[in-house]
Amino acid sequence: MSLEGYDKLVEEFKYLLEVEKPKTAQEKLVAAALGDRSENADYQAAKEKLRFIDKRLFYLNKMIQNAVVIDPSLHDHSRVSFGSSVFVTNLNTDEEERYTLCGVLESEPENGLISIHSPLAKAMLGKEEGDIFTIKLPKETKEYEIEKIEYINIFSLKKNIRTKPDFSFH
Repeated sequence: MSLEGYDKLVEEFKYLLEVEKPKTAQEKLVAAALGDRSENADYQAAKEKLRFIDKRLFYLNKMIQNAVVIDPSLHDHSRVSFGSSVFVTNLNTDEEERYTLCGVLESEPENGLISIHSPLAKAMLGKEEGDIFTIKLPKETKEYEIEKIEYINIFSLKKNIRTKPDFSFH
């Protein structure tokens, strides 16, 4: 993943651990003080929210520990590699398309950001401008020609960047 992607994971982890979890634990304590916990909706809601936070913290911690951070701006993009923005012509339709290879958690296929592990990305890896490659899909085979390869910052292309309001559970 890119450095920005890694930073976003760490930011969410810290926010949940340092802000959201303590706030929810306090809500649970206040609700518990109101009496019978078995019929206390506020207590049950806070308890459930803490469970969701803990699951998300566990997931984020695993992703952070296993992350391989790559700065694609330091790579040569004469061949398709992680972080490359690849401009291709679909030879079946003659349409031009752009794909940027990124990490799984950074991908937004609808915006041309595709996971490095996707079949399309795997077919492009190592190719140069002018190369033609094919990708077999369940119902058809598509053929592409690489027109241009360049580096464009992944996060400048993202449309769905999570921020602190997105980190909390409502």
